[in-house]
Amino acid sequence: MNVEEFDYHLPESLIAQTPLKNRDQSRLLVLGRKTGNIAHKHFTDIMDYFEPGDTLVLNDTRVMPARLFGLKEETGAKVEMLMLTRIEDNDWEVLLKPAKRIKVGNTLSFGNGKIIAECIKELEQGGRIMRLHYEGILEERLDELGEMPLPPYIKERLDDPDRYQTVYAKENGSAAAPTAGLHFTDELLQKIKDKGVNIAFITLHVGLGTFRPVSVEDIDDHEMHSEYYQMTKETADMLNKTKENGHRIISVGTTSTRTLETIRRDHEQFVATSGWTDIFIYPGFEYKAIDGLITNFHLPKSTLVMLVSAFSSREYILNAYKEAVKLKYRFFSFGDAMLII
Repeated sequence: MNVEEFDYHLPESLIAQTPLKNRDQSRLLVLGRKTGNIAHKHFTDIMDYFEPGDTLVLNDTRVMPARLFGLKEETGAKVEMLMLTRIEDNDWEVLLKPAKRIKVGNTLSFGNGKIIAECIKELEQGGRIMRLHYEGILEERLDELGEMPLPPYIKERLDDPDRYQTVYAKENGSAAAPTAGLHFTDELLQKIKDKGVNIAFITLHVGLGTFRPVSVEDIDDHEMHSEYYQMTKETADMLNKTKENGHRIISVGTTSTRTLETIRRDHEQFVATSGWTDIFIYPGFEYKAIDGLITNFHLPKSTLVMLVSAFSSREYILNAYKEAVKLKYRFFSFGDAMLII
């Protein structure tokens, strides 16, 4: 398939720059997975589409304040570092600006030496592997020195960094938020539980590969980025029971979806496991794990548009996006939501 088949027209004015005052007051476009039928609701109406015995799967990753501003020790030049993924111990894959001036052996200083980053490997597209040196606990150093890494299409500064975290965020490690979960409040989750719906948690640490455009014409040639995931025995048991009892698994976001489908693909059932996934889901993919998907509206020609198209159909998805543009829905991370079911 050609990447152009997943393009759509999006006026820049519809890209949400700030979150709504109340998380759960966003709009909700409900798309019939098999019919293409569309309904326009508000996010709190999502309750009406759940049934007792269903299981809602949430990604509990927490975004790190992983954007650091410092100096190149050799020259004193200013540099920006965005931490993406822990490779092992204190070795991290990062993005640097300006990257071309940072070579193997160069060191960067952040917070007057509170964090020293040594370049040990050069990667493509501004990427580097950096070895971090610091005293104490890294998360505490990042809380002290770092900023929240908002996506490149958000130009506004975020007054409250917690608005780029889900209310259930727990496991530190993401470079970006699992944004479909930003709509949930503690109160709404409690109402969902009270209806008899199970709440399950998985972890997938989101990398910035999520935002990288597909740079090949034929999507079969696209090389997917890898992200770290884990599932507990408690969650695996709950999900297997849900399937055995004939109920539905509803995934919150593409990150939860990639984790669930990876585990079902590799193990044929849900198991306690962890690892790295580079699963690439696009039309033709056979879903084995999920029965419903809550998601935001994604960038044109992105792997995420391909993923949701595979769950419904490319025609239904692009028609829904066209309708959302027409009705001036808010798009991307701080935007409105879609339920495909």
